Amino acid sequence: MNTEEIIKKIETSLDSIRPYLKADGGDVRINELTPENVVRLEFVGACGNCSMSTMTFKAGVEAAIKRDVPEVKAIEVVNLTPIF
Repeated sequence: MNTEEIIKKIETSLDSIRPYLKADGGDVRINELTPENVVRLEFVGACGNCSMSTMTFKAGVEAAIKRDVPEVKAIEVVNLTPIF
């Protein structure tokens, strides 16, 4: 499977959770898919600075991509808000 096909699968997976993110004023976008199949995402809007973004990532975004796109080896968020 080529990079373009994997990105399309990731977008489809993200589309399944986007309504929940958008309901709170946020969204997520793909920044990069590396040659090693590591996807780098960015939270945008309200998700970009939300204290719950780590939980949103683990329970929603990461879980959906792992379920739907087994070709992805790892998922990183470039602007994940740390929990203190």
